[in-house]
Amino acid sequence: MSMRHPLAGITVVSLEQAVAAPYATRQLADLGARVIKVERPGEGDFARRYDTTVHGHSSYFVWLNRSKESLTLDLKDRRGRDVLHELLAGADVFVQNLAPGATDRLGLGTDELTRRHPRLVPCTISGYGTTGPWADRKSYDLLVQCQTGLVSLTGTPEETARTGISVADIAAGMYAYSGVLTALYTRATTGTAHPVEVSLFEALAEWMGQPAYYTRYGGTQPPRLGTQHATIAPYGTYRAADGKEVLFSIQNEREWAALCAGFLGRPDLTADPRFATGSDRVAHRAELNEVVAERCARSDAADLLEELQAIGIACAGVNDIAAFLDHPVLAGRDRWREVALPGGVTVEALLPPADLAGTAPRMDPVPAVGEHTDAILAELGRSGEDIAALRADGVI
Repeated sequence: MSMRHPLAGITVVSLEQAVAAPYATRQLADLGARVIKVERPGEGDFARRYDTTVHGHSSYFVWLNRSKESLTLDLKDRRGRDVLHELLAGADVFVQNLAPGATDRLGLGTDELTRRHPRLVPCTISGYGTTGPWADRKSYDLLVQCQTGLVSLTGTPEETARTGISVADIAAGMYAYSGVLTALYTRATTGTAHPVEVSLFEALAEWMGQPAYYTRYGGTQPPRLGTQHATIAPYGTYRAADGKEVLFSIQNEREWAALCAGFLGRPDLTADPRFATGSDRVAHRAELNEVVAERCARSDAADLLEELQAIGIACAGVNDIAAFLDHPVLAGRDRWREVALPGGVTVEALLPPADLAGTAPRMDPVPAVGEHTDAILAELGRSGEDIAALRADGVI
């Protein structure tokens, strides 16, 4: 029998849109928290319309919003704000990632919330922080990828590239999630609710730590090398005789010796001063790659992978997304579950990556816009007549 969900009994109210805040709150919902997603009447979270590829729904929205309740409120209307404060009076966490200054204008800034709801943990997700010279700037994922230097590291020597996923949003969502968990633990142990603040810029800045150190203390930033690793060699993809790419990595001298003797057939290379250490191999990457590429071009990818695995070298083929979806690890470890969508259809969703022994994550439906509005308002004591009046006036 499964244990009670770890966050059962915790209520999260979220003024969220796009990726960062929804990712944080979905993870709280996975652990059993009740997440009430506050959306604009009619249109809802604009991420609902990013695309229509998942049975008519947005792939972003389906990924980020399972197990939530959708409440529509016009927060520019005093009655909408009154409803929100009624919810917050009984909530544990408030998460928001609105445009700079928006919550302050609505009377929902951190100071005001702390004053009115002292047990509440407010969590603010911004682009560049709520103070400082860029506090008033709007920000999106790719802007932050550019500002942190990530784009300058990504791509080929000839051309930069955006990272293929919303990595700044995901980083901020992860830190917001862990920050909220920490604040809830602190409240439970000390009685004090501490506000949480995360910016996309500072979240991704943390992930840029290694190239930042390399650049500041080495005098130049790591080069942009496609699938090759900027500071380790050999580490990257090589083309096999059948045209497929194989990736492998050499992490230490023991693996380098095994590669030379057991794969390249060149044990003498371990004594070659050009390749004696990791730094030497990086400095002479072009010559090293010629040796490795010539060997890889003599065998098909499947044979290369078998040989590399036999001598203990970490290696893999290069999957496209379709191959990833059919990955034997996902199937063999039973990682897929069905999640319901509005309209009576379902989608396959991956289980959250952290397995907690004795319990299973919530994998409840993705809500339609305002699907839970009437039920939530009734729970707050609003009559059917009151709810009808709010709807007629466009407040919900």
